[in-house]
Amino acid sequence: MPGRDPLIPLITSVPAGGDEVAGRDFVRRQHRRAATGPGWSFAIADADTDIAVGQIGLWRRDIAHGRASIGYWIESGHRGKGYAGGALRLLADWGAALDEVSRLELYVEPWNEGSWRTAESVGFRREGLLRRWLKIDGTPRDMYMYARLPDPGQQ
Repeated sequence: MPGRDPLIPLITSVPAGGDEVAGRDFVRRQHRRAATGPGWSFAIADADTDIAVGQIGLWRRDIAHGRASIGYWIESGHRGKGYAGGALRLLADWGAALDEVSRLELYVEPWNEGSWRTAESVGFRREGLLRRWLKIDGTPRDMYMYARLPDPGQQ
């Protein structure tokens, strides 16, 4: 369960602990995001079992500047099986096709090699290190910034 993973609740709005009521509230919040405009949140599911193994979202906070960001996570027992790469490729291709999007961004902690390799495998390019960019559990953390431009000629 993602709420029992030590990292996921620190970097997302997934509730720690993983009880059913908090999980249902999390799902409702994700549905509201699509309805009210901040972005779209999707479950990442195993194709054979249809069981959710993670989450991915496209967020529009900076859409006035043509920027959308993507965030994703995979439950610890399902990492390394290609779920994140497949979901990221699909969502990035869709997001890049939106008229209002001129740039897709994502941020990854430097230690998270699996995540930044996933981003690179679907066409995101590392643009730099943002020092003390994001507070996680109250501690400022460095993040790699990645971007993918919709027009392949601009990458």
